[in-house]
Amino acid sequence: MLNIVLFGPPGAGKGTQAKNIIEKYNLVSLATGDLLRSEMLEKTPLGIEIQASMDRGEYASDSVVIKMIKDKITENKKSASGFVFDGFPRTTKQAESLDDLLVQTGYSIDKMIALDVEKDILVSRIEVRGLESGRPEDQNREIIERRLKIYNNTTASVKEFYQKQNKFYSVNGIGEINEVFDRICKLIES
Repeated sequence: MLNIVLFGPPGAGKGTQAKNIIEKYNLVSLATGDLLRSEMLEKTPLGIEIQASMDRGEYASDSVVIKMIKDKITENKKSASGFVFDGFPRTTKQAESLDDLLVQTGYSIDKMIALDVEKDILVSRIEVRGLESGRPEDQNREIIERRLKIYNNTTASVKEFYQKQNKFYSVNGIGEINEVFDRICKLIES
């Protein structure tokens, strides 16, 4: 079983690259952004709570995200060849919880691959995505800046968590989609 954490700030291209990885390696996607948006779209009680956080430019709470991930792992563990975790974990607590969940199923994270992209490019990508998708949180510069700041403040410890396990790898996330994907594949297959 192959389990990859795809890591990077908003706008780094995680969603695009996760789709490529899933297709090539036949893995199950655990994209927290998609799971969260689904809850919001369905206007579940959880979705309403998530929407309020997103409107403030904040991330969903650890407990909400961990529960969603646990449910999806349980649902797919018998048939999956592995998982791509996109947008999760974002905190050390989430990383520890993920390790615990996987240990219970007899698995572990193989690699954490971080997409490195300069801030100006991130902001530009998010704004373009906001225009194309209509997502309001991607159209407000103040919210974008806040999300990037939160990312930088809360995720550095996650990087350290995986570095201590010798599972952290960094990839230049700038370039054509296929170029970035080739860099990622080289890491996965090394």
